[in-house]
Amino acid sequence: MSTMERRLQILLDEQRYQRIAAEADRRGGSVASVVRDAIDLAFPPNQDLRAIAVRKLLAHDPSSEVPDLDDRAWGKTREAMEDELIARFS
Repeated sequence: MSTMERRLQILLDEQRYQRIAAEADRRGGSVASVVRDAIDLAFPPNQDLRAIAVRKLLAHDPSSEVPDLDDRAWGKTREAMEDELIARFS
């Protein structure tokens, strides 16, 4: 990771702070490192590439490659993936 160049100040309620502090203690690290990891998890740097890859996956018709594929199973899987994408990228 690059050298830290920006300072961020946020206010948290006690419950959130305690959760972050407990995780920092568990890891043996700092509260700031837990916050940075949470940001990376929620907003990955390659988010655009991931969104493109998922769109391509959802557009793919697997039945063209596997003749006996159960279309209902793919439909349910695709629907679950679409719901997750909508929630994540909206």
